Amino acid sequence: MVPGYLISTIVYGTLFALMAMGLTFTYMTTKVPNFAYGDFVTIGLYTAYQLHYLNHINPYGAGVAAFFIAGGASVLMYIGVLRPLARRGTSLVALMIATFGVDIGFIGIIGIYTDYMAATYRLVDAKQFFAIPGDFSLFGVQGVVYVGPAVLAAITIALYLLFKRTKFGVAMRASVENAPLARVLGVNTERIYITSWMLAGGFAGIAGALYTLWLPGGTSTGSDLIVEIFAASVLGGLTSIFGAVVGGLAVGASEDLVTTGLGLGFGLVWTVVIALLIIVVGALLLRRAAKKGRRGAKIGVGDMLSGKVLRTGAGAGAIFFMLVGVYFLFEIATGYSSDLFVQGFVSGFGPDVTPFQKAIPLLIMVATLLIIPKGLFSLRLPRLRRNKE
Repeated sequence: MVPGYLISTIVYGTLFALMAMGLTFTYMTTKVPNFAYGDFVTIGLYTAYQLHYLNHINPYGAGVAAFFIAGGASVLMYIGVLRPLARRGTSLVALMIATFGVDIGFIGIIGIYTDYMAATYRLVDAKQFFAIPGDFSLFGVQGVVYVGPAVLAAITIALYLLFKRTKFGVAMRASVENAPLARVLGVNTERIYITSWMLAGGFAGIAGALYTLWLPGGTSTGSDLIVEIFAASVLGGLTSIFGAVVGGLAVGASEDLVTTGLGLGFGLVWTVVIALLIIVVGALLLRRAAKKGRRGAKIGVGDMLSGKVLRTGAGAGAIFFMLVGVYFLFEIATGYSSDLFVQGFVSGFGPDVTPFQKAIPLLIMVATLLIIPKGLFSLRLPRLRRNKE
């Protein structure tokens, strides 16, 4: 038997990975955080909703239609709003405000659409509907648990082959990294950008269609998920499609697992493990801060604790991480002598923590921006070197 929270974690991680991939595509082409991106998820939701209740097509089949409808809406946003503003030299702040305006406009359009659906087809739950029933089951587990990761894996492999094995993929990478040079070399960058926005909206549409099989949806569902989507994309690096996959899986899994853990309690052993991990992460970050600019020189404890390192934001943050972990261990060793908060980690805070679960991706995003602002894929992992005889 697979625990329910683990199944939910798989679905959450898959959906947020799909959404983060699309958001990263839009950022790579325009360098503008797209706060209207969640609306493409909502379009995917309602494509699946309409096709199910009016045409008797399940959300898996509706995912294809959702890809093209949400992708088309994404392209219209780029061509109709962001591209003209960018050509006029509009500032980044103004472009961001424009995406907020588009978000409000999309919510209004979707509201009108749901009013029409309710009045014409008597779909009284059009504005807020439960998860669509009828999904298949395999070994007692709902089908989306299998289909979601399979779709994510297929899309990831297809993108890898596109970027690495095709001329169009190479042109797309060149356009993103250096558009003026790509134009000089004869690349049609506008076609590349339009394709990128089509894919971005399409991934959101597929995620929205799959979402309806797992959770309730409504007119603002996509907008409500924007914090998680941004956190996943930022964690992955904002400029790495494959980083977005890792970020989405991490954020989706963290939000679900941490919320479950805070509600029911992590238990004594896992709380100790978490505290030790916090200390280790803090030590690694402190070493990284001390190593910065030293070009391979050996780093000792004295170098890590020097005033120059501790005065930096990264060094102070690393020390804070380590102190939090040490504090947790001290409180556990002394029997929670002064802090019921640590005791709550062990035994649980109850179901009242659920409404605050969005704080988890928000904290992940803030921590990423403070500690590794370029995301996970900017980290240089140590390479194993063979000893030369």
